[in-house]
Amino acid sequence: MPKIGHFSGSEICKILEQQGFQMVRQRGSHAVMQKRDGISTVTVPVPMHREVRMGTLSSIIRQSGAPRSAFEV
Repeated sequence: MPKIGHFSGSEICKILEQQGFQMVRQRGSHAVMQKRDGISTVTVPVPMHREVRMGTLSSIIRQSGAPRSAFEV
């Protein structure tokens, strides 16, 4: 299984936008991305750091429901 790469907050936001998410707001160092699926809304906070830690990135992938392959190198 390929490893997850190292990404900045802005790179993660770009990947999530490709998955159908939109940035709804940013306050300080965190952006909030949302995806509306008819009845439900998925909200994912993304820290806008130079390099997001692996545990945080794993949590973003899990919360967003995005395919892990979108974040692999």
